[in-house]
Amino acid sequence: MAFGPLTILVAEDEAPLRNLIRLSLEAAGHKVLAVADGQAALERFEQEQVDLIILDIMMPKVDGFTVCRKVRQRSDVPVLMLTALGDVEDVVTGFEAGADDYITKPFSFKEVEARIKAIMRRVEAIRHPSPPQVITIGRVTVDAETRSVQVDSRPVHLTPIEFSLLYYLMSRPGQAISKEKLFREVWGYDFVAGTNLVEVGIRRLREKIEPDPSNPEYILTVRGAGYKFREREKAQSETAAA
Repeated sequence: MAFGPLTILVAEDEAPLRNLIRLSLEAAGHKVLAVADGQAALERFEQEQVDLIILDIMMPKVDGFTVCRKVRQRSDVPVLMLTALGDVEDVVTGFEAGADDYITKPFSFKEVEARIKAIMRRVEAIRHPSPPQVITIGRVTVDAETRSVQVDSRPVHLTPIEFSLLYYLMSRPGQAISKEKLFREVWGYDFVAGTNLVEVGIRRLREKIEPDPSNPEYILTVRGAGYKFREREKAQSETAAA
């Protein structure tokens, strides 16, 4: 899926890396707003209309996790976080803060390009979904056009990647889908190293839409096969009987 030049906010305190990312992105045709700390990132975000944010985690003044949380309070702009190799907890924390994806240092610009393209494909898929756009199963309703979710007619806020994951599952009620396929179809990658993000995403969704996340009614674990969203008929019949 093609997309035009983007306005990308890059927050990285290491000047050589920041300049390398900026020059590479500009060479690819994008407009880059490069800053050296989290406070400056928040200020530029308030001043500019951006299509994507690339955030380092460890930055002066305000760290990347905090920046991501503050951005998520008012925007669904995609966020790509930079983390040190092997820091799995940073990856999980970043995702829980609302990040859409992560990339580990050191990295090549080709990898950055691949991540950006995958993120933008997800954004376009959400903006231009295939029918049906509104799906209701039991007490849960997802609207792809407005990117909104309701549980018992109560609005529930999801991050962009959480919304994509929920919409994908609800579009296939009763189908057991592997972690690998979810990572490939929802996150947009062909490798399986990110299945821990799928587990975090499922846990976060359960916390937001399930009456009892530890005993889920909707997002079910299928032993040895992955996850599925409960069948439409079963969920609706249970709701009617309640």
